Amino acid sequence: MTAGMVLHLAREAIVLTLLLAGPLLIAGLIVGLLVSVFQAATQIQEQTLTFVPKLVAILLTLLVLGGWMMNTMLAYTTDLFANLGRVLR
Repeated sequence: MTAGMVLHLAREAIVLTLLLAGPLLIAGLIVGLLVSVFQAATQIQEQTLTFVPKLVAILLTLLVLGGWMMNTMLAYTTDLFANLGRVLR
Protein backbone atom coordinates (compact mmCIF):
# COMPACT_ATOMS: atom_id res chain seq x y z
CA MET A 1 0.00 0.00 0.00
CA THR A 2 1.46 3.29 -1.07
CA ALA A 3 1.04 6.67 0.53
CA GLY A 4 -1.03 7.77 -2.45
CA MET A 5 -3.54 4.96 -1.85
CA VAL A 6 -3.86 5.87 1.80
CA LEU A 7 -4.43 9.52 0.94
CA HIS A 8 -7.01 8.57 -1.70
CA LEU A 9 -8.92 6.36 0.75
CA ALA A 10 -8.79 9.03 3.44
CA ARG A 11 -9.99 11.68 1.00
CA GLU A 12 -12.91 9.50 -0.14
CA ALA A 13 -13.90 8.80 3.47
CA ILE A 14 -13.82 12.50 4.40
CA VAL A 15 -15.79 13.55 1.32
CA LEU A 16 -18.40 10.86 2.00
CA THR A 17 -18.67 11.94 5.64
CA LEU A 18 -19.24 15.55 4.62
CA LEU A 19 -21.72 14.51 1.93
CA LEU A 20 -23.77 12.44 4.36
CA ALA A 21 -23.60 14.80 7.34
CA GLY A 22 -24.12 17.98 5.32
CA PRO A 23 -27.90 17.85 4.83
CA LEU A 24 -28.50 17.05 8.49
CA LEU A 25 -26.25 19.85 9.67
CA ILE A 26 -27.77 22.34 7.24
CA ALA A 27 -31.30 21.44 8.39
CA GLY A 28 -30.27 21.93 12.03
CA LEU A 29 -28.56 25.21 11.18
CA ILE A 30 -31.56 26.65 9.34
CA VAL A 31 -34.05 25.65 12.03
CA GLY A 32 -31.72 26.92 14.76
CA LEU A 33 -31.41 30.26 12.99
CA LEU A 34 -35.18 30.58 12.58
CA VAL A 35 -35.80 29.70 16.22
CA SER A 36 -33.15 32.19 17.33
CA VAL A 37 -34.79 34.96 15.31
CA PHE A 38 -38.16 34.00 16.83
CA GLN A 39 -36.65 34.06 20.33
CA ALA A 40 -35.05 37.44 19.73
CA ALA A 41 -38.31 38.89 18.41
CA THR A 42 -40.44 37.58 21.26
CA GLN A 43 -37.78 37.75 23.99
CA ILE A 44 -38.50 34.16 25.02
CA GLN A 45 -35.27 32.66 26.34
CA GLU A 46 -36.18 29.00 26.81
CA GLN A 47 -33.35 26.54 26.10
CA THR A 48 -35.60 23.63 25.16
CA LEU A 49 -37.26 25.78 22.51
CA THR A 50 -34.10 25.52 20.41
CA PHE A 51 -33.46 21.82 20.99
CA VAL A 52 -36.81 20.25 20.10
CA PRO A 53 -37.32 21.93 16.67
CA LYS A 54 -33.75 21.09 15.66
CA LEU A 55 -34.27 17.48 16.66
CA VAL A 56 -37.51 17.27 14.69
CA ALA A 57 -35.93 18.89 11.62
CA ILE A 58 -32.98 16.51 11.70
CA LEU A 59 -35.26 13.49 12.10
CA LEU A 60 -37.45 14.64 9.19
CA THR A 61 -34.38 15.19 7.03
CA LEU A 62 -33.15 11.74 7.98
CA LEU A 63 -36.51 10.25 7.03
CA VAL A 64 -36.50 12.00 3.67
CA LEU A 65 -32.84 11.40 2.77
CA GLY A 66 -32.22 8.18 4.72
CA GLY A 67 -32.57 5.91 1.71
CA TRP A 68 -30.15 7.96 -0.35
CA MET A 69 -27.70 8.12 2.54
CA MET A 70 -27.86 4.35 3.04
CA ASN A 71 -27.38 3.65 -0.68
CA THR A 72 -24.40 6.01 -0.82
CA MET A 73 -22.77 4.40 2.20
CA LEU A 74 -23.50 0.92 0.86
CA ALA A 75 -21.94 1.77 -2.51
CA TYR A 76 -18.82 3.12 -0.78
CA THR A 77 -18.51 0.07 1.48
CA THR A 78 -19.06 -2.36 -1.41
CA ASP A 79 -16.41 -0.56 -3.47
CA LEU A 80 -14.02 -0.57 -0.52
CA PHE A 81 -14.41 -4.31 0.08
CA ALA A 82 -14.25 -5.09 -3.65
CA ASN A 83 -10.89 -3.32 -3.91
CA LEU A 84 -9.54 -4.60 -0.60
CA GLY A 85 -7.11 -7.02 -2.26
CA ARG A 86 -5.65 -4.25 -4.42
CA VAL A 87 -5.33 -1.95 -1.41
CA LEU A 88 -3.59 -4.45 0.86
CA ARG A 89 -0.80 -5.33 -1.59
